[in-house]
Amino acid sequence: MKTAAAVKTIDMTRGPIMKNVFLFALPICLGNVLQQLYGMVDTLVIGNFCGSVSLAAVGTSTQPVEILLCVFLGLGTGVSILVSQYMGRGDTKGLAEVIATATCFLFLCGVPLTVLGQFLGPVILQFMQVPEEASGLAADYIRFVFWGTLGNMGYNMNAGILRGLGDSRASLLFLMISCVVNIVLDLLFVAGFGMDTAGAALATAIAMFSSWFFSIFYIRKHYPELEFSVLPRRMNRGILLSILKIGLPLGLNSSIYSVGHILMQVLVNLQGSAFIAAAAISGKLTGIANIAIMALASASTTFAGQNHGAGNYVYLKKGCRQLLWVSALVPGCACLALTLGCRPVLALFSQDPKVLDLAVHCTWLTLPFLAVYAVFNTLIDFVNGMGVIQFPTVVNLLTLWAVRLPCGWIIVRFFDGTDVSFSVSISYLFGLVCMLAYFFTDHWKEICRQADLQQRRGGTLDGER
Repeated sequence: MKTAAAVKTIDMTRGPIMKNVFLFALPICLGNVLQQLYGMVDTLVIGNFCGSVSLAAVGTSTQPVEILLCVFLGLGTGVSILVSQYMGRGDTKGLAEVIATATCFLFLCGVPLTVLGQFLGPVILQFMQVPEEASGLAADYIRFVFWGTLGNMGYNMNAGILRGLGDSRASLLFLMISCVVNIVLDLLFVAGFGMDTAGAALATAIAMFSSWFFSIFYIRKHYPELEFSVLPRRMNRGILLSILKIGLPLGLNSSIYSVGHILMQVLVNLQGSAFIAAAAISGKLTGIANIAIMALASASTTFAGQNHGAGNYVYLKKGCRQLLWVSALVPGCACLALTLGCRPVLALFSQDPKVLDLAVHCTWLTLPFLAVYAVFNTLIDFVNGMGVIQFPTVVNLLTLWAVRLPCGWIIVRFFDGTDVSFSVSISYLFGLVCMLAYFFTDHWKEICRQADLQQRRGGTLDGER
């Protein structure tokens, strides 16, 4: 029988820590480049063929989609964490049960959400006070995007399963397919057929289904021992409860966070269509800087999950320290370069002088602080990977609801509303300080104690010794 090892999965419980992390993170990083290209093509095509109102419509439409998808994408992260822990234990039978249960859960959630999004999306847009000239285009975008819900959720679920197994290269292949399909269809539907925002959304939906179908084919071919089925077959109640226990807090946290993002978007929308468009294209530049950040965060989740599942506490302790240093240095250099050279890059998305000036202003208020976010995010994903969900969930909620939103409201109410982006940077600093408090918890102290005992007994899996 062909095993997962034959597909060059990465075992993070032995060998040089950062070498394994970089080997795992590199395909994710390249995949993130493709994801950014994916989003940039939408923005470039809409910005150049449709105008700033359409650009504003797409920029403000992402939040309603996010809020309805986040709970279920969080559950997908829970599946990934469970897979990495079973992988660390070497439990192939348990892995097959996790994946079978996840497939059933995907259809139970994805099909109803596709229908629900058609009705709830436009309602949320009304609440967000989207400018009248952009509201119709935004509603069209949301309706078409939600037709791709099952493909979106299916792709993310399968990519999470493969990351948990230690196979980060496959996601890169899926994204390459998705990106090519999206670019071709964007140009066809928007530039060729003049379908405006609806065309961009339709291209995205079709591209996500293409990635999902290819991921199914890949898993069935390369991991036959997992008995991956296209349609639901069986559900293990115990494993479902484990998925919910880990994934539901993550999903609810993300969803509540998305509600906060909508409220932040309301503050942005109050500044007019030009500022909405500026914030949208500034966000694309932030997305470029996020490429390395998200790759390291994904690697830290799998690293923590595999080593926690294997009981390799020496690696957990050592790896945490190394991951945090690298997550500060690599994104820090990228953010500095992008901040200094932001105007020429932003000019690719819009030639409107007012929009461009506002976008540069937003970028200078947020991008220099992204290195702080990198450390914050890596630490959260590392702790989540060990199955400790409550602590980072509380910190995330406080970061948004106790800091970012109040600061944003104060800036809009008493200062210049175009400085509202600075509230995001303030929240990063607050979140990092709170997450550093994890190292004083009993859970981390116990891991350190177990690591010390493991080293003294010579029971470590540490391949660096």
